Amino acid sequence: MSSKVYTLEEVAKHNSKDDCWLVIGGKVYNVSRFLEDHPGGDDVLLSSTGKDATDDFEDVGHSTTARAMMDEYYVGDIDASTIPARTKYVPPKQPHYNQDKTPEFIIKILQFLVPLAILGLAVAIRIYTKSESA
Repeated sequence: MSSKVYTLEEVAKHNSKDDCWLVIGGKVYNVSRFLEDHPGGDDVLLSSTGKDATDDFEDVGHSTTARAMMDEYYVGDIDASTIPARTKYVPPKQPHYNQDKTPEFIIKILQFLVPLAILGLAVAIRIYTKSESA
């Protein structure tokens, strides 16, 4: 028995609480009767209509029982050529931005000089207060 093949455009028309179809793993499911019983609520299913919902389904990590239940709602296969190809997001190239703008050698010098200056100040205060009390 050959199953019916639907286009994504045909499946996308079924996007209401009374008539809800999903595409998961290359197959089309009519989940209209399951909306009220879905543990995640009907909004989760309705938000996955009109697209390939395979990633949404897999990200949740459904049980083997849930996967077995899918056969009950199967209505046909999806014509894979009607699903838009996924494009990987590539951020635009930007020049390296040195947020600090301070050359590294200046930082290294300051890491040495600041504690030395604090030590010198402490010694000067000690000598000054010792000479007054004498």
